Formats: sequence, C-alpha cells, structure tokens
Amino acid sequence: MQTWTNDQWSDWAIELQSLAQIGLTYAKDAFDCERYQRIRAIAAEIMAQRSGLPVEVIQKLFCNETGFQTPKLDTRAAVFKEEKILLVEERDGRWALPGGWVDIDQTVGQNAVKEVKEEAGLDVAAERLIAVLDRNRHNPPPYAYGICKVFVLCRLLGGSFQPNNETLASAFFSEDNLPDLAKEKTTAHQILLCFQAYRDKTWTVVFD
Repeated sequence: MQTWTNDQWSDWAIELQSLAQIGLTYAKDAFDCERYQRIRAIAAEIMAQRSGLPVEVIQKLFCNETGFQTPKLDTRAAVFKEEKILLVEERDGRWALPGGWVDIDQTVGQNAVKEVKEEAGLDVAAERLIAVLDRNRHNPPPYAYGICKVFVLCRLLGGSFQPNNETLASAFFSEDNLPDLAKEKTTAHQILLCFQAYRDKTWTVVFD
C-alpha cells in the first residue's frame, strides 16, 4: 500500500480527487464530465509528484472508484489471554493487531472474527466495540484516501497458529513489553485503548 507525506499539496490533491469523483457520478453534461476527468487527472499528477511514483500507478491506487467517495473500513481485533493481548507478526517482522479490510459480505464483527482465524489460527467471538478511529489522525504515515479503523474486543475460544500467507507468527504481549509495531496498522496508544476497554466492563466507545 503506497503512502504519502502529509503536506498541503497532498491534502489539496485528495480533495480535488474527491470532488472530481462526485462530479463524475452526478454530472449529466458531457463537457462537465470532461472537465471533472481533467481535475481528476491533475490530482493524480500532483500525487505522482509528491510520491515519486509513475502517474499510471497513482491512477490505479487513487482514481479507481466510482460513486460518492467514502472511507474504507478496517477491523482490528483485541483478543486477551492471561492479561496479555494477541498480536500477529507481519511479513516484514513487525507486529500488529490481527485485522484487515472489511469484506463486502461481512459485518464488522464477522470480519474481526474472520481475520483472527486467518492470521492467528484462533477461534474468537466478537463481544464489544472499543473504538472507531480515523486512521489518518492516528496512524503514520497518512494515506491518500480515508480509512475508518474499527477495534473490536473478542473473546478467545480456542485454536492455535497455522502457517498462512499473511503472517509469520502470533503471540500474546503485556502492555509494558510490546514488540516493534507496524504503526501504519497498530500503534501503542491503540493497544493501550484495547487494554483499557478489556478491563472496564462499562467502557464507552471512543470515536473521532
């Protein structure tokens, strides 16, 4: 997943892309559509300049949707065992809460359960919502599109780690002994929120 520096030019490009996409969705006049296409192309050219990637790559990443532009959903599961939280080791050796994009045929809770099974080999039950966070406000570096990260407290049922294509290992960690984190996916502060929610049976969901 390509990322960009959070500067004003990138912010303008993101806004231009969103406006152009909305315009292409609702415009009826062919000349208006042509103008919105050009605005979208300019946005892609700006992002290409900021990232150093070819504009063709940017167009595939940044200008590939239709309809009103909305954030993507990402679930992260918080699973506890003996006062420790489950993390999975990514392919680059860093660690994160198990999770990923919400599949179109899954609810938030179902997706959290599915991701734990796929990435850690564990069976869990989704129980409570911890937080709904705007990724670009909390996880570095910012992406060129919006993402809502949904953190779900899950109860461990059983299972064991199984080799898979996404993760190298899984383990449980105490809050004062966390490994090197994949901060674009999971930050130490987000893990702390999960610990707080786990211990507080009257937890109030945190949201932006």
